[in-house]
Amino acid sequence: MKTREHNQQFIDSFRHSAPYIHAHRGRTFVLVFGGEAVADGQFSELVHDIALLHSLGIQLVLVHGARPQIEDKLAARSIHTEYANGLRITDDAALQCVKEAAGTVRVEIEALLSMGLANTPMSGARIGVSSGNFVTARPLGVRDGIDYCHTGEVRRVDGQAIRQHLTDRRIVLLSPLGYSPTGEVFNLSAEEVATHVAIELQADKLILMTEGNSLRNGRRKLIAQLTVQEAGALLTSRRKLAEATRRQLQYAIRACQRQVRRVHLLDRHINGAMLLELFTRDGHGTLITADAYEGLREADIDDVGGILELISPLELEGILVKRSRELLEMEINHFLVIERDGAIIACAALYPGDRKSRAELACLAVHDDYRNEGRGDALLQAIEQRAMATGINTLVVLTTQTAHWFRERGFLTGNSSHLPARKKALYNYQRNSKVFYKPLG
Repeated sequence: MKTREHNQQFIDSFRHSAPYIHAHRGRTFVLVFGGEAVADGQFSELVHDIALLHSLGIQLVLVHGARPQIEDKLAARSIHTEYANGLRITDDAALQCVKEAAGTVRVEIEALLSMGLANTPMSGARIGVSSGNFVTARPLGVRDGIDYCHTGEVRRVDGQAIRQHLTDRRIVLLSPLGYSPTGEVFNLSAEEVATHVAIELQADKLILMTEGNSLRNGRRKLIAQLTVQEAGALLTSRRKLAEATRRQLQYAIRACQRQVRRVHLLDRHINGAMLLELFTRDGHGTLITADAYEGLREADIDDVGGILELISPLELEGILVKRSRELLEMEINHFLVIERDGAIIACAALYPGDRKSRAELACLAVHDDYRNEGRGDALLQAIEQRAMATGINTLVVLTTQTAHWFRERGFLTGNSSHLPARKKALYNYQRNSKVFYKPLG
């Protein structure tokens, strides 16, 4: 029995991930992670996930950091460096350590991506990796009286060269180093490199692997999504944020404002966080987007399939009256929907009555996974606003199992006389639906 349940869970999860597999194929993702992730004994698991994304046809640019590896090399040589505004001041001695550490980390990552041992997740992967001088940089110079020496900032990204490697089905691996036209080497922020690369490529996603400073609300619950405006408001609020988190939010906002569709902040300590984020509807991190991840809107003909999938279980339970696809297609202009990441998770319809002052609220449904979170109330409010905008002052509803929900929201007990003439003629006495009405305005 346990085997059967386990198999069914696998089948269900695999089927649910299918829309995301199709949606991500051929897309470009830029992934950045710190040297801490590379030094972690569990880094191979992240590499396996990267290999899986590559096998699914996703074009990947990886940008790695090297801060702890640099610190180790500095300590071994008894070299001390200062930080200013979150950036290392890279003098000549420190630059040598930076180059050595970045080179070592890059080789380690390439070696892991080259593994093809039988009976491992990398078996048969055959991943090609490309690295190079794709990032042109310039020195930060002297700012606020501080000379940053060989610490630099991104000046330009060779997007054409990177795209060519991606087209050739290779993963592009970038270090936190940049090069000047005169042959100088600069120490860069990995997150800044990743952001510039994502903008240059117009990447579909920029994924920032964090060191555990997840964004949480006042109740310590993970913040699942933010618009650019909400992220900006969070930065300017009085809320105390870790410096790393503040910096990542700034990069996320910059990327979204420059046409990168979505930015994800993921805790790299969570095994499989990237797969959960990319292949499940609710994800496992914080999504920042210039577009609304979830929104309420008028339905169109392309929503018919999603509405049918949503309401079919409720029709089988007798909660809703069965509607055919043909009928739904004809009546789709009456519907409002809530869409979450491309899926219809709630709907409701407003049918005008025989008298212009009265209309019927019908087919109010919310997906099981998203109930008790205010979406039903949002739909009801939108329906009421739509009704009042057209001069309707009374909303009527028929229900068999949710009478308490409507009564709690101001609906009064009615009878068949409150029904529009069309609905009264079609009233099914076997269902014995209860009639409720609500005065508007």
